[in-house]
Amino acid sequence: MKVKVISVLEDNYMYLVIEESTRDAVAVDAAVPKRLLEILRKEDVVLRAILTTHHHWDHARGNEELAQLFPGLRVFGADERIGALTHRVTHGQELAFGAIRVRCLFTPCHTSGHMCYFMWEDDSPDAPALFSGDTLFVGGCGQFFEGTAEQMHTNLTQILGTLPKDTKVFCGHECTVRNLKFALKVEPENEVVKEKLAWAKQREDEDLPTVPSTLQEEFLYNPFLRVTEEPVQKFTGKTEPVEVLRVLRSERDNFKKPKERPNPQAMLAFDWGLFGPFLDKK
Repeated sequence: MKVKVISVLEDNYMYLVIEESTRDAVAVDAAVPKRLLEILRKEDVVLRAILTTHHHWDHARGNEELAQLFPGLRVFGADERIGALTHRVTHGQELAFGAIRVRCLFTPCHTSGHMCYFMWEDDSPDAPALFSGDTLFVGGCGQFFEGTAEQMHTNLTQILGTLPKDTKVFCGHECTVRNLKFALKVEPENEVVKEKLAWAKQREDEDLPTVPSTLQEEFLYNPFLRVTEEPVQKFTGKTEPVEVLRVLRSERDNFKKPKERPNPQAMLAFDWGLFGPFLDKK
């Protein structure tokens, strides 16, 4: 199982997972068809399916075009709002693409229909992979657009947090430096945060991705996975884990917001596809 990390749009990642014996491939969050087609040709593989984590335009915008280009293409997801959806999946459902096994993990909060995908190959020495969309980031977690702190706590502790510690985490956005700067504010004495931030800054300077991390690493520097740690509780002024998480997310939302942050109306317009005709002209 080979994972191609593909940078698209402003800071998004889409992924191409290649079954090396058959040269079949599965895309995760296929937002930019043109870029994906370039990789398919370069790798000389056949696209068999798309796994979409959630319906937001920057993760699902390419589904319809790809479905037209590849008749019979299967599009998997957990939300009817996902374009070109052919197979609606549920929590714990398992899929197979050649030797590649996939377990669907339902993580509602960022959106009410968010699904993560845990992948592995039987009898392979390679670590499994988690495609976490906008639920778990390197050093952070997704915003609670359609859910609650209780849901995100369940997602991070009971669903994703219990996966094998060597699981590689492939998330939906490159926001590692910002996340770790916030993590350092939360835990200014955490040496692992300092080391990871220095590494991430160097990667950013070299225009290189910071994915994947591993689940084991995330527990050392990601404050959203460290809600029972004393320094994190001290920062939030709370001790109950869900309340710690709720305060952390609120603080992160207000932490050095980008100056040109889109207003909510613009984000809704993107969500509803109103800018589609303009984007397609590019």
